[in-house]
Amino acid sequence: MKKMKGFIADIEDQTEENRDFRRVLYTGPHMQLVLMSLAPGEELGEEVHETTDQFFRVEEGKGEVVIGGRETRIGSDIAIIVPAGTRHNVRNTGHKPLRFYTLYAPPEHPDGTVHRTKADAERAEHAAAK
Repeated sequence: MKKMKGFIADIEDQTEENRDFRRVLYTGPHMQLVLMSLAPGEELGEEVHETTDQFFRVEEGKGEVVIGGRETRIGSDIAIIVPAGTRHNVRNTGHKPLRFYTLYAPPEHPDGTVHRTKADAERAEHAAAK
């Protein structure tokens, strides 16, 4: 299968229709597009990407983001940037799924990654660390 050069889609519709915890849509040499969906009460988990900048765009739901210890409420149409080396977390504080997309620069996950649940993502990350 020939790898697509570039990506064109209605990102709002794709994000709002996503039911997977993590779904990699596109991976280029310097950037990656990933859909995310957090269930009510779920969170990404505190993390730091030492060499990767990250952009988030919330399409649906309510939550909070913690960047470098500072907590901020988030909802639809909010954009967030987390510079490389900064501890961060995203939590769903609402009663409906929190749906957003994120851009990693450079890419963070293997191309084509789909983790249906957070537990699937944690198992994959644990296996990769071995």
